[in-house]
Amino acid sequence: MIKKQEEFLKHIYFVILCGGGGTRLWPRSRDASPKQFVNLTSQTHTLYQNTVKRIKEVVSPNRIFIITNKKYVRNIKEETPFILTKNIIAEPEKKNTALAMGVAAAYIYKRDPEAVIVNLASDHTIEDVRAFVKTVLAAAKEAFGKSILATVGINPTFPHTGFGYIRVGEKLRTQNGLPVFDVRAFTEKPKLAIAKKFLASGEYFWNANFYTWSAKACLDAFQRHSPTLYGHIMNIYKAIGTNKEKEVLVKEYAKAPEEQIDTAISEKADNLVMLPGNFGWNDVGDWRVVYDLAKKDKEGNAIIESSKTSTKTEVVLFDSKNNFVHYNEQLVVLVGVENLLVVDTGNVLLVCHKDRAQDVKKVVNLLKKGRKKEFL
Repeated sequence: MIKKQEEFLKHIYFVILCGGGGTRLWPRSRDASPKQFVNLTSQTHTLYQNTVKRIKEVVSPNRIFIITNKKYVRNIKEETPFILTKNIIAEPEKKNTALAMGVAAAYIYKRDPEAVIVNLASDHTIEDVRAFVKTVLAAAKEAFGKSILATVGINPTFPHTGFGYIRVGEKLRTQNGLPVFDVRAFTEKPKLAIAKKFLASGEYFWNANFYTWSAKACLDAFQRHSPTLYGHIMNIYKAIGTNKEKEVLVKEYAKAPEEQIDTAISEKADNLVMLPGNFGWNDVGDWRVVYDLAKKDKEGNAIIESSKTSTKTEVVLFDSKNNFVHYNEQLVVLVGVENLLVVDTGNVLLVCHKDRAQDVKKVVNLLKKGRKKEFL
């Protein structure tokens, strides 16, 4: 008889959501090459490549699925040629995380009805890979063969207003040395005063969308809590492997509503549990975060070279402190300045104070209104 532990490992799958975005990381992150395909925090690897590298320690490539916009399939194949083409799900249009996770579950359920799925974003950073692997394996073992939905919550370090929060209740049990808590509620991006109360209570964790569930439990949750989306997902499920697969995918995506997984499922579900994650997680949401994650010199300056740089260039800093420079082909010189974000792409130069990093998205919106597509 196969041991439970061996059976669990045999059926674990990873889904990487790779849909694009990252307007706060403009001008390096653009529509044709969003932030996950840019070397933001490393001189050699993109965020997406680092995500795949982490999970290759757990499963072979044939159990790694990528769900992405159809226009990024080429990026996926170029950056990770070992990912099977049949494991790359090309979404015909963006419809947010609920449909993406549901469709990915349908594809995997078609292959393995006993599958347990770990969902990951393609643009997160992890400092302690060993602790990360231990945590996601514990979550997957917790969800395997059960009708529960598990997630991993991040211990908040400050009252962040850009993240969702998970409120936990009683401790239910221990899984692989990690506590498993009952989930009481979700709160999306609270105001600062409320975020401070959350932090002080000790009952709240950041929601990093590390959803883990059996493929069957996921589909059952859509059937119960989001029947409209479930109908579209099941129409796609029936077409998988047929000559009408692409046609049905386009048709169902066009009709399906756009919704986040949190509002479609999580906020309604009564079978959610959470395991705490302590592995140095960060969502690379803006240039200030990139600066915080980057290696710095003794003056607090951080410099990263674009992976597309073909010539030997330099950054010269004179009497300048606590700046961030992401440079391209031309010489960049900073004199007597502090706390600046400088991003040079060749055809766009961004200069921004670190405290205004969130406002980069507003600039992108202005460019959209001005129909400056060549800079988007």
